[in-house]
Amino acid sequence: MSEIKIGDIVARKSYGYDTVFKVANIQELRNGERILTLKGIEFRIEADSPESDLKIVSEKKIDKPRFKKGEAKKMISETKGASSFFRKGFQREGQAFVNPGKILHIDGAKDYLDKCKEYYVEIGAEAVIIDVAEKEQPMKVYALLEQYRPDILVLTGHDGMIKGNAEFNNIQNYRNSLYFINATKEARKYNNSLDDLVIYAGACQSNYEAILAAGANYASSPKRVFIHMFDPAIVAGKVSLGGIGRILPINEVVADTNTGFEGVGGLETWGKARRGAPKAII
Repeated sequence: MSEIKIGDIVARKSYGYDTVFKVANIQELRNGERILTLKGIEFRIEADSPESDLKIVSEKKIDKPRFKKGEAKKMISETKGASSFFRKGFQREGQAFVNPGKILHIDGAKDYLDKCKEYYVEIGAEAVIIDVAEKEQPMKVYALLEQYRPDILVLTGHDGMIKGNAEFNNIQNYRNSLYFINATKEARKYNNSLDDLVIYAGACQSNYEAILAAGANYASSPKRVFIHMFDPAIVAGKVSLGGIGRILPINEVVADTNTGFEGVGGLETWGKARRGAPKAII
C-alpha cells in the first residue's frame, strides 16, 4: 500500500467505508504506526485513525451537493410578513423587491465555504464567507462582526466526540465544541440580542445544549449525529429570506435540512428579510 499523504481522500475500513475524509494532519507514531487526523468532506466530523485502517478512495465517492435548485423562490413565497396592500398591489405588479438578511459564515475549511457560497448565491442570500480555523474563531469573531455587521452569524467547522468517551456533558470529550461555545460568547459581547444577531454554531456531534446556553439561536447536534455539510447554510438561508415580521417556527427552519432534528435544533427566531417597493426605474 502506498503511503497516505496530507490531502488524500480516504475512508475507514472499520466503519465499512461509510464516510469520506480528507487527511488533514499526520501525527507522530503510536505503537509504531502513524496516526492521521481526518476531516469529513460531506459531513463535518473530525477523527483520528491509524493508517492501517484507512484506504485511499476516489473523489467520485463524494456525494454531490444536496441543495435544491429554485429554492430561493420557494423560500420567498413562504414569507408571510407582508401586508395585504403589499401582496395585492406592488407584488402583483412586479414592483416589489426583497432585501435578505446578511450572513457572515465563518469556517475552518475553505473548500467547504466555497460550496456554501454556491448555495447562498443559488437561493439569493447575501453572504460573506471567511476561512478561520475553529480554535481561532473565539479570538477573531468580534472583529469580523464589527467589520461586516451581519444579521446572521454562522460558526462552523469540524467536530466530533473523542472515541471511547461517552460523557455527553463533559466538554473535554469534544474536539472543537469549546471553540464554538467561546466564539458564540464573544459574538454575544458584540450583540446580546437573539433577535438582532441570529447565531448558528456547531458541527458533527457538537455539544448542542452548551452551544445554545452560550447564546446561539441554532446549534448542532442534539443527538450527537453527523450533520450534512449544507445543514448550517440551509438554516441561515431560511432566516435570511424569512420575513422580518414573522417568527419562524423551528420545525419549518429544520424541515429542509438533511439530518433534521437529530442533527439541528434551536429556538424560535424572527426572519431577517425586508420587502420593499417600488423597484427603481433604472
